[in-house]
Amino acid sequence: MRKRICLAITMGLVLPIILIAPVSASSYQPPHQLPGPAADRLLFKAFDVDRAPLDMEAGKLDLYIFSLKTAAAEKLRVDPRFELYSAPATTLSLVLNPSPDPNGLNPFSLPEVRWAMQYLVDREFIARDIYRGMALPMVSHVSPRDYDFLTIYDMDRGSGIVYDPEYARDMISRAMIDAGAGLEEGIWHFQGEPIRIRFIGRVEDERREIADLVRSELEKAGFMVAISYRPFAAATITVYATDPQAFEWHIYTEGWGRIAPQRYDFATVNQMNAPWLGNMPGWLEAGFWQYTHEELDELGKKLYRGEFSSYEERNRIYRRMSELGLEESVRIWLATVVNSYPAQKNVQGITRDLVAGPRSPLTFREIHVSDAGEVTIGHLWVWTERTTWNPVGGLGDIYSVDIWRQLHDPPLWNHPFTGIPQPFRATFQVETAGPDDTLTVPADAVTWNTDTKRWEEVGTGVEAISRVVFDYTLYFQSNWHHGEPINMADVVYSIAQGYELAYDPDKSRIEMSVAVTSRPYLDTFRGYRILDENRIEVYVDFWHFHEDYIASYASPAGLSMPWEILAAMDEVVFGQRRAAYSDTAATRFNVPWLSLVMDRDCRLVLRTLREFMGRDVIPENIFQVNGSSLVSEKEAMERYQSALEWFERHGNLVISNGPFFLSAYDPPAQYAELRAFREENYPYRPGEWYYGDPPAMFIDAVMIPELVPGEEGEFSGIVEGPGRLGVYYLFVDPVTDEVLQAGETESDPVSGRFQVPLDGEFTAQLFPGLYRLYLVAYSDEVALISEYRAEVEVVP
Repeated sequence: MRKRICLAITMGLVLPIILIAPVSASSYQPPHQLPGPAADRLLFKAFDVDRAPLDMEAGKLDLYIFSLKTAAAEKLRVDPRFELYSAPATTLSLVLNPSPDPNGLNPFSLPEVRWAMQYLVDREFIARDIYRGMALPMVSHVSPRDYDFLTIYDMDRGSGIVYDPEYARDMISRAMIDAGAGLEEGIWHFQGEPIRIRFIGRVEDERREIADLVRSELEKAGFMVAISYRPFAAATITVYATDPQAFEWHIYTEGWGRIAPQRYDFATVNQMNAPWLGNMPGWLEAGFWQYTHEELDELGKKLYRGEFSSYEERNRIYRRMSELGLEESVRIWLATVVNSYPAQKNVQGITRDLVAGPRSPLTFREIHVSDAGEVTIGHLWVWTERTTWNPVGGLGDIYSVDIWRQLHDPPLWNHPFTGIPQPFRATFQVETAGPDDTLTVPADAVTWNTDTKRWEEVGTGVEAISRVVFDYTLYFQSNWHHGEPINMADVVYSIAQGYELAYDPDKSRIEMSVAVTSRPYLDTFRGYRILDENRIEVYVDFWHFHEDYIASYASPAGLSMPWEILAAMDEVVFGQRRAAYSDTAATRFNVPWLSLVMDRDCRLVLRTLREFMGRDVIPENIFQVNGSSLVSEKEAMERYQSALEWFERHGNLVISNGPFFLSAYDPPAQYAELRAFREENYPYRPGEWYYGDPPAMFIDAVMIPELVPGEEGEFSGIVEGPGRLGVYYLFVDPVTDEVLQAGETESDPVSGRFQVPLDGEFTAQLFPGLYRLYLVAYSDEVALISEYRAEVEVVP
C-alpha cells in the first residue's frame, strides 16, 4: 500500500495564545463500558457555513467541524449555550504556476516575479482585518505555533519579508522588461498581446476576500486578472488534475487542513517544497510539465529517509529546504487560521488536539451527548465531486477523511500534545545500530519480487540500520467490520501491493504518480520476517534520534481494509483497466476514479469478487511465505462472500476495523451514518482515548530595561508550562531585519524564571533607537511554542 503522509486535505506585540482551562483526563466519566465508542451513532450532515450558527441555535447539530467565519465565531463565543473550540487547524497559501509558456510569457515562470509576490501580499491585513485577529501571518510552510518553527525561527523573523507593494512592483517591472514584456497603457504586454493571469479563488470561506485582495495588487502591478470563484471540487479539479502548461490556472488560493501535531516534521516540508513527493505543479503525472528542483529533492529524500547522523544535521537539512522553498516561492504562505468549532454545551468527551482541535480522531471515539446515543456532526460537505473513497489514491479531502478516521484504527498515531508517534492499535519494539552502524538481516527474511511475483529470501550478507518488531495482537483478536478475522494475510497483501504499485513496470506506468513517490521510501526496506501469528519483523535503512519515529517510518501496513477488497480493486484497476486509483490516472485513461461509496464503482469490485469466487481465485503467491500458506481456499471464499453480503446490507464497500462502521452513505443527501462496532473482542472501550485539554504554556512577567551602549544588560521573565522549559531569543535590527544576536536559555525548574544576559561588547555595537526582541518558550513535553514580542530601547 502507498505510504500515506500528511499532512494531506488554516497581533500586536504578543502573538495570540489560546489559553484554556485544563480538563483533566481523570475527571472524564465515560457513559458506559461496552466495546467500541461512547456514542451509538454518528450522523454526518452538510450545513452551509453561513447558516451553521443558526442551525446550532435550532439544535439541529451537536458539533460543527468546518471552521466558522470569524464574525459568527465571535457571536457564539459569548453565548452560554455553546462551547467554542479553537485550533490552528488550517494553513493558507497561494500556489503559483511556474511553467514557462511556449506561446507567450507566464509571469510566474520568472523567479523574480514569484519572489516579488512575497512583498505584494499583505499578511498582516489578512490576519488582523479579514480574520479579525484569529490568524497568524506566515512566511514559510511552518506554522508559527509549530515546534519546528524554532528550527527556522531566525530565518523567518529575520527574512525581511513584509508588505511592500512599491518594492514588489519595481521587482516585477524589472523582471518583465528583461523577459521582453512592455507596459502599454498600464497593462503588461508580450509580443503585442496583453498578459492575462487566470486566478482561481475559493468561495466557501474568507479566501474569497483574500483572492480579491491579491487580485487588486496584481492589477496595480500591471496585470490583467481573470478571476474565477469556485467551490472545492471545481477548483481542485482545475488546479491539481490539469497540466500546468495548459494554463487553466496561474494562481490559486490553497487551504490545508492539519490533522495532528508533528514534533519533528519530515512530510510537510517535502510536500510543500520538494517535487519528488508529487505535490508541486506537474504533480508527477505522466505527460504533464513538471516543476523540478534537484537540490530540494535530494535534501527532501535525506530528511524523509532519516539520512542524517544527529539532531543538528537534521535541522541543517530542514533549514536549507525551508530556505530554498522561500527562494523558489512557488508557494506564497499567508496565514495559519485559528479555526473555530462550535459545540452544544452538553457534548462531552472532546480531546483538544494541539493542531486539529476537536477534529482529532481521538474525539470521535469518546464524543457523546449526555441524554442521547447519537451525535450529529456538521460539516460544510459530506460529499463533493472530488470526494473519493479508496485507500491507495483517494481519501485526499477533509470531507472524506474526517469520516474515514472514525472507521479505521491506524497502527500508530501522533500524541495529541507531544506530537510524537505512539502505538495506537499496534505495539512495537525498536532496535537500531544507527546512525553509524548496521544490523545483520536474517537470511530467511523476505522481500516481494515484482518480476517473479514471489516472496524471496534475502540471503546472507544483507545489512540494515534498524529493526522493528510490530505486534498486531490488538488487531488480530478482533474482526473486520464484515465479520471476517483480521490476520497476517492482510498485512502481507498490503506490503506486496505497495511493491507492485511502485516497481511493476506496467502498474507503475498506469499509476505513475503513486509509483514514483513510493519508490524512494520502499527502497530503504531490507526485509520482512513473520515471527509468529501476531508479529512481523521489519528491517529498514532508517535512523532517527527519537526511536518512535523509526517505528512510524517502518510500519509496513496500514491495515485499512481487508485483503480481498484490495485484491479486487487491484484487478479492476490493473487487470480490467475499468477504473483508476488516482485522479490523474482516471483523467488520462478516461475511467472512473475508484470510490467505494459510489454504486457504479462498487459494482465493478463486486463483479470481480464474484469472478474470484467462481474461479476459486486466491492472489497468486502473495500468501506463500517461507513455504507456508497464510490463506486457505475456504477462508478466501468466505471472505469474498462476506464482502458481497456487506454491500447488500450497507450499499458500500468501505470495510475497515475501527470503532464505527459506515452504515449508510448518501451523496445527494449529503449524509453519512456511522454505527458503533460493538464486537466483543474489539480492544477498546470508552475512556481509553480521552486526553482532555493540552497543558497551557506562556511567557509572563517580562522585564525589559533600557540598554546603554557598552554596558551590560539583562532581560528576564517567567515561563509557565509542562516539562523541561527553555526560551529561545532573537535581538533584531528593525531597519535591516538583521538578527544581531540569538541564543537559548533554560528556565529555573521551580520558579520558571529565565534570564537573557547581554554583555557590554554586544551592546557597544548598538546605536540609540528601538530594536525588536523575540522570546519563544518551548517544552520537551508539548509540541507547541509560545512567542512574546517586545521593543527594546537603546539610549545614549
